[in-house]
Amino acid sequence: MSPDRTSAGDPARTLALLWRDPTSVPRRGPRRALDLDAVVTEAIGVADDDGLAGLTMRRVADRLGVATMSVYTYAGKDDLLDLMLDAVLAAAPRADTSGRGWRERVGAVAEENRDLYRAHPWAAEVSTLRPPLGPGQMARYEHELAAWDGCGLDDVTIDDCLTQLLGFVRTCARDAGAVRAARRDSGMDDAQWWAGAAPVLARVLDPARYPRAIRIGEAAGRAHGSAHDPEHAYRFGLERLLDGFAVLIDRAVPR
Repeated sequence: MSPDRTSAGDPARTLALLWRDPTSVPRRGPRRALDLDAVVTEAIGVADDDGLAGLTMRRVADRLGVATMSVYTYAGKDDLLDLMLDAVLAAAPRADTSGRGWRERVGAVAEENRDLYRAHPWAAEVSTLRPPLGPGQMARYEHELAAWDGCGLDDVTIDDCLTQLLGFVRTCARDAGAVRAARRDSGMDDAQWWAGAAPVLARVLDPARYPRAIRIGEAAGRAHGSAHDPEHAYRFGLERLLDGFAVLIDRAVPR
């Protein structure tokens, strides 16, 4: 399969497919039995079930009941990830937060992206430094930028703030996925894992040498039930981000 990043293929071809430009459909050859949307839908299904590691053109073809090479007549492997991500972005719900304060609007953007990653965990693993500029991506970007309307920030700062917000949510989604995978693969929850590690740690960790690490680590572990609680990390981090945005907005708004 293609690398876990968007825009890995020829940009002109990929954009034509994303926007369903008629020039992207072959004018010659036998009539095709499927359509591009069906291919993308099944590819998303594979990734939802098995992650990006399980996403292959053969798996997609098997779900469609066609030969593997038939899938390539709709999209190349370097285009498929762009099409998948754009499709889930287009389908994801977008809350109407008009009339609410900026903090609530921006918080809703964070929640929407978190929900998207919960529904499609593989999407959090995709690098979008070169984003798929399809209709789903553009509609999502337009919607998310509107959360900053009336804040007094300049255009570049708004984009910077949104970039930081989305990066934070994506990181939290990846960490949450790693926690789920660790529990699944080890067959132990966090309490069981720490119970197994505790006797050895008690022997090797010297409180005189690591006073802060032991004191604070134990306090955090008691508070969160683990070294890392994804829910707490998300809530705490989001509030700190919003606090930081508030500083920028306060500076921008004339008094």
